Amino acid sequence: MATPEFITSLRATAGTQLLWLPGVTAIVFDDEGRALLGRRTDTRKWSVVGGIPEPGEQPAACAVREVFEETAVHCVPERVVLVQALQPITYGNGDECQYMDITFRCRAVGGEARVNDDESLDVGWFAVDALPELNEFSLFRIKQALSETPTWFDPMTLG
Repeated sequence: MATPEFITSLRATAGTQLLWLPGVTAIVFDDEGRALLGRRTDTRKWSVVGGIPEPGEQPAACAVREVFEETAVHCVPERVVLVQALQPITYGNGDECQYMDITFRCRAVGGEARVNDDESLDVGWFAVDALPELNEFSLFRIKQALSETPTWFDPMTLG
């Protein structure tokens, strides 16, 4: 995965210590109700689309940008599906990050799904009852995007 330049600059002085970063996930549906997925180059597994906002970039704009950069699909964010602080992650080089994920339900409005950068091996539309193998992160976000319930917050942190 391409590391944003601002993170590379931070790492030059912060080393591998834990960075608290924003993250955005886009659950994109087409007019047929199919979900847009990409097969990642780093894990070789299917996943929903996401990324890290640039400094000053609005989360919804980041979702639109990431979807286009990775899949060549144009989309419009419709609503916030969930907000969740994820568990810290340590990458192979020792860098530690923890993300605050904001997930958007998006509607495709143009473009043809295809691999559009070096982060994906494959891109495709999938009927929600015929999804490829996905991790719990992706499955939960698709489920929440399909529901009409209010924005989901981690119930363990409330109260």
